[in-house]
Amino acid sequence: MKPAPDPEGFLPLTHLSFQILLALADQDRHGYGMIKEIVHRTAGRIRPGTGTLYTAIGRMLDEGTIMESPTRPAPDEDDERRKYYSLTVLGREVARAEALRLAGLVRVASEKKLVPELISHQAPK
Repeated sequence: MKPAPDPEGFLPLTHLSFQILLALADQDRHGYGMIKEIVHRTAGRIRPGTGTLYTAIGRMLDEGTIMESPTRPAPDEDDERRKYYSLTVLGREVARAEALRLAGLVRVASEKKLVPELISHQAPK
């Protein structure tokens, strides 16, 4: 049996990969649902194109950070053509590792007076 991949080995993530993991952190979503979540969460500052999104989804499926979801919404709320995706255990660990890496960078920026001190007190050490 192969040992489980080290989440740190995936870092740093591309911006889009991290956004996809964040979009799937609280619920399974289809591609367009991920785009809507990312656009909403970033107040429109990030608007992934469908081609770029699905290229990233394919890569992430191959690396094992996401998977096709085994569950679907109720039939009256579903479109059978959609594929739903969810985080794998590895994907959640990779997302957490990336969040901690970024928090460390923000802490350094705060120490260098580039961002308010309040942020550094909230970031894990």
